[in-house]
Amino acid sequence: MVLLHVKRGDESQFLLQAPGSTELEELTVQVARVYNGRLKVQRLCSAPNEKMKQVLKKTMEEAKAIISKKQVEAGVCVTMEMVKDALDQLRGAVMIVYPMGLPPYDPIRMEFENKEDLSGTQAGLNVIKESEAQLWWAAKELRRTKKLSDYVGKNEKTKIIAKIQQRGQGAPAREPIISSEEQKQLMLYYHRRQEELKRLEENDDDACLNSPWADNTALKRHFHGVKDIKWRPR
Repeated sequence: MVLLHVKRGDESQFLLQAPGSTELEELTVQVARVYNGRLKVQRLCSAPNEKMKQVLKKTMEEAKAIISKKQVEAGVCVTMEMVKDALDQLRGAVMIVYPMGLPPYDPIRMEFENKEDLSGTQAGLNVIKESEAQLWWAAKELRRTKKLSDYVGKNEKTKIIAKIQQRGQGAPAREPIISSEEQKQLMLYYHRRQEELKRLEENDDDACLNSPWADNTALKRHFHGVKDIKWRPR
């Protein structure tokens, strides 16, 4: 299985596994569905009113944990089945809170029935239509007419960072050569190195001041014949 670390822009979204023989048409749609499904879960978890939130709090926390971006750090791959499970948990909790059902115009019901109207909203801008989704890797578009192995080779243990993009938005930004954490460690190293060099330079200055040639009273003692006198207690 090839491991895909899916990003939108520079932001991690989720991990997904796919055989190298997977058709990119199928894979692109799969990635788009998981991506959009996660957005739906997030919208549902932010839509309930205060009363509903109190009742649904535990269920929402569990649902958000399933599709959380922290799954990337934990090395957990997200599937469409996991997204559906999160939606089912939320659907069941809403049925408990509203056993008579929600009115047809309610945004939560519209989300569950896939009738949500996101036009003119920021949430709508985040959604990527499956037919217009593109996957990019190493500054190359993974064309839908090919297979994943056409780009990453036959090694099924390959890990790539694939970026999902809306068609027409152009190529996404390249990945940085080093990660933000590596950059932070590098800056910390250089800071410590500069402090160390500064201390060494100060120590050298002190050593110079203690040198005989830096003693501004040495000439006076020479003429008084007390150049090398050392005082010791008897």
